[in-house]
Amino acid sequence: MNRFTKLMAGTTIGLTIAFGGLPAAMAETPADMLVIANRIDDITTLDPAESFEFAGSDVIRNVYAKLVNLDPLDLKAGYKPDLAESWEVSEDGKTITFTMREGVKFQSGNPVTAADAEFSLRRAVILKKTPSFILTQFGFTPENIEQTIKADGNKLSITTDRKYATSFVLNCLTATIGGIVDMKTVMANEADGDMGNLWLKTNSAGAGAYSVVNWKPNESVTLKANEDFYLGAPAMKRVIVRHVQESATQRLLLEKGDIDIARNLNPEDIAGASKAEGIVIDNDLRGRLMYTAVNQKHPELSKPKVRLAMRYLVDYEGMKNSFLKGQYAIHQAFLPQTYLGALEEKPFSLDIEKAKALLKEAGAGEFEIEVGVREAQERIEISQSLQNTFAQVGIKLNITVGTAKQILTRYRARELDMYMGAWGPDYPDPQTNAGTFAYNPDNSDEVKATGLLAYRNAWDPGDMNQAVEAAVIEPDREKRAQMYMDMQRKHQMESPFTVMFQKIEQTARDEDVKNFDIGGAITAAAYWKVTK
Repeated sequence: MNRFTKLMAGTTIGLTIAFGGLPAAMAETPADMLVIANRIDDITTLDPAESFEFAGSDVIRNVYAKLVNLDPLDLKAGYKPDLAESWEVSEDGKTITFTMREGVKFQSGNPVTAADAEFSLRRAVILKKTPSFILTQFGFTPENIEQTIKADGNKLSITTDRKYATSFVLNCLTATIGGIVDMKTVMANEADGDMGNLWLKTNSAGAGAYSVVNWKPNESVTLKANEDFYLGAPAMKRVIVRHVQESATQRLLLEKGDIDIARNLNPEDIAGASKAEGIVIDNDLRGRLMYTAVNQKHPELSKPKVRLAMRYLVDYEGMKNSFLKGQYAIHQAFLPQTYLGALEEKPFSLDIEKAKALLKEAGAGEFEIEVGVREAQERIEISQSLQNTFAQVGIKLNITVGTAKQILTRYRARELDMYMGAWGPDYPDPQTNAGTFAYNPDNSDEVKATGLLAYRNAWDPGDMNQAVEAAVIEPDREKRAQMYMDMQRKHQMESPFTVMFQKIEQTARDEDVKNFDIGGAITAAAYWKVTK
């Protein structure tokens, strides 16, 4: 019995009188439909070879199966077989050969084959979209993929440029870009040699639990269940994710019964919703980090002591204890807690006088910069807090608020003086963040499309590039962890990044919704095991 049925049971007499003998209808979502309120304005594409934002990852996790995947009810176990039922590693450690699972079909009805897996991984490398570095870091290029990514019958082999830890390679294949697409369907919708990219921006061709019915940017995403899903047809036949920007609106919709889950409630609304009958609050430590970064093309921001001064201009405790209460933990290194090599040290606190001294040593006078931030409440409030503390040392911070697409487009083009936003890991291995916060082997403007945050801020990490490359091939787990901790200590003092917080996601849901998993610190949300 959900909270609306309980409410009806307790108020039948009053409702009958009020509505002339007819019981009033209470809002309630259908038993086989999951309705979620979430901010999804960051979705720019639903193509797994291109998608690189939080909300898009949620969609793709539920639409596309992968060679290996993460079980939403057993995340601690790490990667497990998915479309590949098993794999073998060559003696030299460079080639992994996957044996494909028999009898699995795409949502189109086409069988899933090794040729589809070959096509999908090759396609991701050829298209060179933002997340392509997750694969190209293994030495795959458009020129060598015919030799390095090969299907043979029901087997697919991938050969990397050198020996890596097998777990690192497989962890990367759990990323969004590892989604296997239906080659026949995708190529039937090819336009001007784009390998179906334009079509897949708004359509789907996967073998996952759901397919895309409709995506209306800044409005909603609708998914329908794949009745032939090889793990069993999902109980939720439809999933609708509604874009609801305001926390108060999400809470109202949840309390009325118009939605089942609210994912963006602020601390005040979490406190209010927790008192409502039939609503449960879940707290999950996520991998998402809130950070600022400054463009190294800026004459003042490129000074090392100016960058360091900015670490002391953040009111970490004040924000954590006020508008971020319960939803963020102070964290000051690029690896989230729960990851191998995560650093617990927090060397910075708000210290205006120390910041002034560092700015003076840098020879920096008063200056003015622009910070780009997407139109999300907590991010705007963080920016306003920074605006206040920056002003105390003579830095005028002009806040530009825009949609995620608007701000990210400028950030990726290295146009912003400063960016204030969030970053989430792409796969459950420390390389996922080391390889973007501390790695940028080519800092030239001509590179253009890249997912490397160091590049977006025009920062050359110098010998940190070599440190990242060394850590990713280190076979000894303890030694590898120490390498990442050393790297983060150096990064804390020298980089243009100020990591401030790690996300604690508080999800409010109807108590009847079971098995909804948001992915912990390592992956995206999963819908296919949800029941009501």
